[in-house]
Amino acid sequence: MPGKNSLVARLVLVITLSSALIFAVTLGYNYYQSRLILQNELENNARNLALSLVNRVETQLTGVAKVTEGLARSLEIGQPTEQQLHSLLKATVENNPEIYGSFIAFEPYAFSAQLRLYAPYYYRNKGEIAFSRLENSYIDYPYPYWDWYQIPRELGKLEWSEPYFDEGAGNILMSTCSVPFYQEINGQKQLRGVVGADVSLDALTELISSVKILRTGYTALLSRNGTILAHPLKNAIMNETFFSIAEARQNSFLRELGKKMIHGETGFVHYQSLVGFTSWLYYAPIRSNGWTLAVVFPEAELLENVRKLSMTMAAMGFIGILLLTAAVVSIARAIIKPLHLLAAATDEIASGNFDVALPAVHSHDEVGVLTRDFQAMQASLKEYIKNLTETTAAKERIQSELKVATHIQESLLPRLFPPFPNHPEFDIYASMVPAKEVGGDFYDFFFIDEKNLCFLIADVSDKGVPAALYMMVAKTLLKTEGQRLGEPEKIFFSVNNILAADNESCMFATVFCAILDITTGDVRFANAGHNPPLIIDSRGVRYLTPKPGLMLGAMADTVFVTERFTLEQEGALFLYTDGVTEAKNPEEALYGEERLLEALQTAPQGDLADMIHYIGSEVLHHANGAPQSDDITMLAIKMATPKPA
Repeated sequence: MPGKNSLVARLVLVITLSSALIFAVTLGYNYYQSRLILQNELENNARNLALSLVNRVETQLTGVAKVTEGLARSLEIGQPTEQQLHSLLKATVENNPEIYGSFIAFEPYAFSAQLRLYAPYYYRNKGEIAFSRLENSYIDYPYPYWDWYQIPRELGKLEWSEPYFDEGAGNILMSTCSVPFYQEINGQKQLRGVVGADVSLDALTELISSVKILRTGYTALLSRNGTILAHPLKNAIMNETFFSIAEARQNSFLRELGKKMIHGETGFVHYQSLVGFTSWLYYAPIRSNGWTLAVVFPEAELLENVRKLSMTMAAMGFIGILLLTAAVVSIARAIIKPLHLLAAATDEIASGNFDVALPAVHSHDEVGVLTRDFQAMQASLKEYIKNLTETTAAKERIQSELKVATHIQESLLPRLFPPFPNHPEFDIYASMVPAKEVGGDFYDFFFIDEKNLCFLIADVSDKGVPAALYMMVAKTLLKTEGQRLGEPEKIFFSVNNILAADNESCMFATVFCAILDITTGDVRFANAGHNPPLIIDSRGVRYLTPKPGLMLGAMADTVFVTERFTLEQEGALFLYTDGVTEAKNPEEALYGEERLLEALQTAPQGDLADMIHYIGSEVLHHANGAPQSDDITMLAIKMATPKPA
């Protein structure tokens, strides 16, 4: 069984997860697009269904309105008798099945001077046409105060009343279409009364409920002020408004939706229906009376087939992924088996057994090529280890020799300070930090005679062993010729000619050489292309400006010039190589002569060792961990104040 970190396991994991991800994205996109298409189709179908129902209700209400207006106009044109009024009302109810009842309600004393109120009313009752007098049905609350009478009377036009329960007359839930009629007296229209026709809400509810919407979908009817007229919540009919339900549920969305409905807007929204399930709602106004018809489609039923299809596709995809995984495992094991054998053999090689036999190659695929490459690598590795052993031994010998050379080089430079304890007239200190194990920089100081001290600092071109060898030759020549000739320009002239002869390697050295008269402080010096030293005295810290001179070993017969100055008591001369000023930090910025000048101004002046160590630490701080690229060599000499005897 492959481990969780094996190639087979990772290959199976990657392919399986990738396939599952691709399938999940495809299935999700398919579900999303199917839902969008279904939603668009639903909106169109809902609009058509709602408008169809609205048209059916509008047709019925418009017919009732026209009959009512016709009845009002006939009363304005003629002066029918009481018997004719009754016949007209009864015929109106009989000939218009959508009309539940019809009445003519006269203004006080408008029908007869002996009758204050008169309102005959014919209506349907158990399949028969029944008769009632409205002025007798509403004794406690006369009909002139009812909305179906007052509103059209005041507005002077046809009006539909808000639904109400007509207790005492029709005794059902109804809405009344009312039209005022007039009589012209002395050229002026005078209101005689109101003609009305009642429509049963039960009949309207039956009309809109006859449409089947999925399994649990439904239609609803709302009045102008949001009163629920038709809805599956029977206890809410005529007892609740859309807004009271919204307030009870603290649902601002329902509140805003109700406002749009009573304002006569049309819309298609996704919401939580009043009966508690997520639905799509299409609502449209009934223009005749300002009511709103709503059609509700349960979302779960709409998406049921889409979900079934998605689940079927998911099951098929899961089975497909399982089959794909099994195939990948089988193929991967067949490929990985030779690699396992090869890995076991390479483990033996890694442990040091270079003679282990690698698996036999029977194929020409990538595994076969890899096995042949390992066979070649095994042979090359054996040869490499042999050569490496020999090279390491040789390198160790060279390292040992370099260490000896380093010790020899260090022993050639003066390291004991103070070097001349019997000469309190001056103090001198120097240090060198090579960039490699052996370096090309050097310094030296020695007496020419009893009162003249020669001191110098030099920088040999190149680094490492060649520079160290050249340095030894140059140092020996400078000391030998210095003690023989005694003047800087003569020392340089002689040493330069010796070094320039047969200089096939084209190496050279920059040197600053000076001779100090320890009794007077007079300094004679010459410069062979070296960095200018710095003087530290009562005038401050400043660079000495020697005349330029050519490097030693570059060209034979070069002439050098000796210059002079006097080093005052407690005055010091600071010499250095370019390893100080050209030290770099990680950003490749040089330490520079300006930084060196500033550092010497703040460096300790009393003790030369402290001064040189301070400059060294400043250079190291500037480098900030960057590798040292050149030897760092410094030498300082100072005239001491004579001590009283």
